[in-house]
Amino acid sequence: MVPPSAEAPANAAAAPASPRSTRTGRRVLLLIATLAFLVLLALGSLLIGSKPIPPHTVWAALTAPDGSADHAIILGSRLPRALLGILAGAALGVAGALVQAFTRNPLAEPGLLGVNAGASLAIVLAVGSFGITAYSGYVWFAFGGALLAAGLVSLIGMRGSRRLDPARLVLAGVALGAVLSGVGTGLALLKPAAFDQLRAWTVGSLADRGSDLLVPVAITVGIGLLLAAFTGRGLNALALGEDAARGLGYHPGRSRVLILLAITVLAGSATAAVGAIGFLGLMAPHLARRISGTDQRWLLVFSAVLAPIILLIADVIGRVILPGELEAGVTCALIGAPVLVYLARRKRVAGL
Repeated sequence: MVPPSAEAPANAAAAPASPRSTRTGRRVLLLIATLAFLVLLALGSLLIGSKPIPPHTVWAALTAPDGSADHAIILGSRLPRALLGILAGAALGVAGALVQAFTRNPLAEPGLLGVNAGASLAIVLAVGSFGITAYSGYVWFAFGGALLAAGLVSLIGMRGSRRLDPARLVLAGVALGAVLSGVGTGLALLKPAAFDQLRAWTVGSLADRGSDLLVPVAITVGIGLLLAAFTGRGLNALALGEDAARGLGYHPGRSRVLILLAITVLAGSATAAVGAIGFLGLMAPHLARRISGTDQRWLLVFSAVLAPIILLIADVIGRVILPGELEAGVTCALIGAPVLVYLARRKRVAGL
């Protein structure tokens, strides 16, 4: 008879892995696969444009640039464009996931809540009225406009019990967007130069932004992602209800302030960099939820990877779908509008 002490290690070795560890391992493998696809997509975007460039030329430009015209196109235009798409996409994807969790509304995203519109209009005022053209200057206007829009929508969306009503939030966001559009029309009549800026930012594009934006955008988006990382556990607790969150040691009010701050920094940074790109923050979290499940921490991570993939695909499609070029914001809208209709028709969403 085998002694129990000798039998225990064998039984422990034969024990199956826990469902939690299996699920985590699956998520890690999927995350590695999506990251690899994002890198390949970014490299592929360097090949496509008004002038197709062969892969060996792209590789030479990245490893040993010689100052030729093709290398200048890659390093001066296409590479910054791809990197900016990754940064802005990650910011909008995470902001969308935070907005949906914050409002507990699967139809919400920064654009629907008026955050992008507030940031965009603030940038126009900074450029058109104060002559501020540097990102380091007008990004603060973008933050202020995003925060003001988010605050107004939150106040309008509160019930008498001071709890957020998801349906009211979306309606308030749509109404605020309409108001900001009216302000834009007024600028068109009074100040044509400011209207040109408004039109450029409301469309949303990765083209002609300049490589000088990369470092400041990376810093501000990094701050926003860091803030978002601190909200993961709080989001999971809030999903159980305010009483359960308090029982787990979380303060719902403080968690909401941190979430709102993260949304503001992320949406303001992305809008200041590439303009208002709608529907991206709606699509990416839903796709991420199918992969990651309901854990908000994993949802935020996958949203940060999947949103840049969607944005880069939209940007590449925009380059080849027309003889000229279709802006990435327009392409995202063409993809996202049917997604919104589909989500709105689902029974679980229709009841909100």
